[in-house]
Amino acid sequence: MERLLILAEGFSGDPHYGKTARGVIAYGHRPVVAVLDGARAGETQDGIPIVSSVNDALCFGPTVALVGVATQGGRFPPAWRQLLQSCVAKGLHVENGLHEFLGDDAELAGLARRHGVELRDLRRPPAGLNVPTGANLELPVRTVLTVGSECAIGKMTVSLELASEARARGLAAEFIPTGQTGIAIAGWGIAVDAVVSDFLAGAAEQLVVEGHARGGELLFVEGQGSLIHPAYSGVTLGLVHGSAPHVFVLCHLAGQTEIDGYPGHPIPPLATLVELHERIALPARAATVAAIALNTRLLDEEPAREAIAAAEAETGSSTRSSRRLPRAALECSRLGHRTHSDPRSLGRAGVP
Repeated sequence: MERLLILAEGFSGDPHYGKTARGVIAYGHRPVVAVLDGARAGETQDGIPIVSSVNDALCFGPTVALVGVATQGGRFPPAWRQLLQSCVAKGLHVENGLHEFLGDDAELAGLARRHGVELRDLRRPPAGLNVPTGANLELPVRTVLTVGSECAIGKMTVSLELASEARARGLAAEFIPTGQTGIAIAGWGIAVDAVVSDFLAGAAEQLVVEGHARGGELLFVEGQGSLIHPAYSGVTLGLVHGSAPHVFVLCHLAGQTEIDGYPGHPIPPLATLVELHERIALPARAATVAAIALNTRLLDEEPAREAIAAAEAETGSSTRSSRRLPRAALECSRLGHRTHSDPRSLGRAGVP
């Protein structure tokens, strides 16, 4: 089995820009043997040693260097070039989820060939993508799509946890990866934010079809972006229409009132968001918001419970225990009811 060295220089402690590192550590199937971040060398993250250089990591026996950061604009900081060259020169495959493709870099590609290693660009779309065919409406599956009031607030985490709980209950559930971190975790998928916009819905349909072919009868599609985000709304709408979910799980960071980094762009009330998502569902398959996953990572226990109660009062939904999001949302995905819960209690606190 491959053994990962996660490259997180400068971002290993950042829950936003270091989200790929955190997600793979929490949910990945391949063992992570070291994290590289010179600013925290000598510390540990979830029991994993943090080192300052590739040379320092070699004693732990890594075989793959995984880029564990999500930078602004998806580009490598200039200082990373030497780091990537060092990984290749030491015989490590490099797995990259940024928009900048390493395989297109002639110098790095030549170095990789000389050392017999692979440059794996997780965001590179597969060939042959097209518009939807309607196959997503013909499958004998139930599809759940996580959506959100903002980016990086828990859509992937909720999808992974629900799929895990479903399998634990004997259901044929499949997590459908739509972003670089989900792909690094599951080992398959399409990073839909790198797909030509005309084919985005077709890519989402293809993922649903593949999820069923892999044995899934209850599909949890990883959401991306947000319908109300001024920069990343397009990817959300393409996922909604391409995956054609039966229900949504709406994720929200408790207490957030404005889109991060975009002053003057407010987040509407939860009741408005529920109505918005239900109105833009594919007309051929009306979808309802079956559950609200309230991320309370910024709140202490009592304020978190108050936030859950307030969300319930705002949307007029029935109460579910904040400790039972997987079970409650699984039930709701079949019944069409709504619930409110706290992803912090799922055992992977702080993972987006």
